[in-house]
Amino acid sequence: MGTPRAGRAPPVAPLGAPPRRRIPLSSPCDRPSPPAAPQDLPDIAGGLLTATYRKEKIAGKAEPAGKASETGSCFDTSKPNSIRAGAHKGIEMQGPVPRWVRSTCTYELPTPVPDPGDYLKKGEGVLPGTGRLVATYERPKPVPPHAGAFRRRDNPPNTAFRRFYERGDLPVAVNHNGVKRRIVWKTPNGKADQLDYHHYLPIFFDGIREKEDPYRFLAVRGVEDMLEIGGPKILPVVPQLIIPIKTALNTRDPDVMCITLQLLQKLVVAADLVGEALVPYYRQILPIFNIYKNDNKNLGDNIDYAQRNNDCLGELISDTLNLFEMRGGEDAFINIKYMVPTYESAINYA
Repeated sequence: MGTPRAGRAPPVAPLGAPPRRRIPLSSPCDRPSPPAAPQDLPDIAGGLLTATYRKEKIAGKAEPAGKASETGSCFDTSKPNSIRAGAHKGIEMQGPVPRWVRSTCTYELPTPVPDPGDYLKKGEGVLPGTGRLVATYERPKPVPPHAGAFRRRDNPPNTAFRRFYERGDLPVAVNHNGVKRRIVWKTPNGKADQLDYHHYLPIFFDGIREKEDPYRFLAVRGVEDMLEIGGPKILPVVPQLIIPIKTALNTRDPDVMCITLQLLQKLVVAADLVGEALVPYYRQILPIFNIYKNDNKNLGDNIDYAQRNNDCLGELISDTLNLFEMRGGEDAFINIKYMVPTYESAINYA
């Protein structure tokens, strides 16, 4: 081996110098800068109506009927039900349950009780010289049941947002003037900044799992408006938002999850220190991220012209995790890596 070439020594940081700044892996020309405010992210509520029309009318994918009946009208009162949204369902076993056999160290199905009348009688069987009788009975092997990790779970219309809206306790109404629907806030200045965020923001977040209008539109648009002008009022309410967010993700409904992920991105950039406040709650939010992280559209060399629709779970989860790491402080990456082992950092610490 040759001697190294003489050159300038690498710079050494002096004692007491601040740590090196974290920079994105790619250059600014390759990757746009992270959003600095919720207004920089795409409008979610404005595309709900077109997304429903595109899915049901054009693609012909009607929403599957659930077990909980809905009213079908915004002027009626929803029927009460006690179904828990996103609840875990037990595995339904069909047939006998396998048992553990200590001698073979395997699970085996119980041996069926033989029929007393099932024996070879006179005149039956194989004639001499033509072969012998061979037993063809094989013991059935146990088949593991389907885990159903990607199966949709119950999403009944029993949200707190629906209950408060139907009895007139929410200061909102739909404004149909203009090209896109808007929300009219019944406040003195017509904006959401005068509301009690500790009371109203968790209620609106609980309604993002709604599938029926106008509840869905009012909840999503209400959350967007409150995040845009909330400012310092958002940070103290973060712990109360974890359960509604977790419930919406646990429904395993792709439409609900896409809306929830986009609202999480707006929540992180809505105010300072919100990303760091979410770090202790990664264990409640990120398990669903780990399940659907690779749920991408495998199109090969084709082009996906529907990227602007933001309906790809894998890409939304990747973008959300990147925002979590950029806004979550120095402890964000290690906590994300603990819950999503296949996550790769989007920040260069050099």
